[in-house]
Amino acid sequence: MAEVKIKTMKPPFDHSSSLSRRKLLVAGTASLALPALARAADDAATKIVSPPEGKGILLSVKLGMIANKIDGKPLTLAQRLSLAGEAGLDGVDFDQAGGHTAEAARAAVQESGVFVHNAINHAHWGKRLTSANQADRDTAHANIEHCIRLSHAAGGNGVLIVVGRGGDGPAEEIEERCRQGIKKLIPLAASLGQPILFENVWNQMFYDHGKPPEQSAERHVKFIDSFNSPWVGQYYDIGNHWKYGQPGEWIREFGHRCVKLDVKGFSRAKGKFSEIGEGDLPWGDVRKALGEIGFTGWATAEVGGGGLERLKKVREQMQRAFGL
Repeated sequence: MAEVKIKTMKPPFDHSSSLSRRKLLVAGTASLALPALARAADDAATKIVSPPEGKGILLSVKLGMIANKIDGKPLTLAQRLSLAGEAGLDGVDFDQAGGHTAEAARAAVQESGVFVHNAINHAHWGKRLTSANQADRDTAHANIEHCIRLSHAAGGNGVLIVVGRGGDGPAEEIEERCRQGIKKLIPLAASLGQPILFENVWNQMFYDHGKPPEQSAERHVKFIDSFNSPWVGQYYDIGNHWKYGQPGEWIREFGHRCVKLDVKGFSRAKGKFSEIGEGDLPWGDVRKALGEIGFTGWATAEVGGGGLERLKKVREQMQRAFGL
């Protein structure tokens, strides 16, 4: 039988060599990229910043209290946060959110290793949710949204806002404007884990500005409860309403709604604010009330600031006030 030769047909386009070269190139690139990716992952893991564990009350200052210069030399944001850490504070409340991006805040936290627990609506007095002007309310909404995103990016868990001003119209009308504005923000706050917290201030809302003590926190509580949301609460300023009511009783009325604290002193006798622990504010009853509601969380000083020694002094004042 004659030998039959079978001719092997090549495909019209032979990709084998080019595929091999491509695989080699990809493999080579991957081998170079993998160590870099691993290093990046390691770096990210080491830059997770957390506050100290095991503390019932964590001590903080406002960013605006921290010096922005030393010996005339400007400090970076990370250096300012580092000053708070060096002073023995557990974290910082970011009250200058309007001047910084979320990315800048996150980078500063990672560089300094100091925790930022909160952001403050930087322009709530000028652009208010209670304003009769829709453009102002829109700006207020955008500002709060920015603070929510900044606090989340920094690793924090909350945003402080002043809800508005009593002079913007009839009480029921301005409360409803504010309520509707906050309701629109709750989904974002919930998705990023950032409770919206109301500070009690001298804004002629939920108390009688021209009347003496002893006033109740009842109207504040009623407003918070009107949202029926775990993402709305109180950032209770202990010193602000000593002029109008007993801080211990306000804490008891707020109960679980009291999420964070602002800390300053106040003298009824002199009618003015004071250093923490000075004046005539009843700190003993404040401590008792906080224990009764099982408060744990952040307490942030809101007094005159400065450099390292001043921050240490403020921290010591808070420790004495809370019996830490």
